[in-house]
Amino acid sequence: PITIEHEQTGHGGRFVYRNAGHEAELTYEQAGAENGAPRISADHTFVPDSMRGKGIAARLTDALVATARQEGWKIVPHCSYVVAAFQRHPDWNDVLAN
Repeated sequence: PITIEHEQTGHGGRFVYRNAGHEAELTYEQAGAENGAPRISADHTFVPDSMRGKGIAARLTDALVATARQEGWKIVPHCSYVVAAFQRHPDWNDVLAN
């Protein structure tokens, strides 16, 4: 099973999957607020070659969206992968920043 961990820092954080000494991650930074809701800038997704083709980037993005719903965040997609994922998932518009 793919287990995604959420690590937070003072100004943002990342969702990370670890396997065999390698890490895949989706990083984010706080980006102010929108109508009282924290804005989160999804700025970088990286999956090492050894992990590609297994849907890990999609799982990282799913974890971001699920956490945004739970925490009341609005997501600003900056990373090209996250931008494309939001285009494929209009059902995520509830957590998309204006």
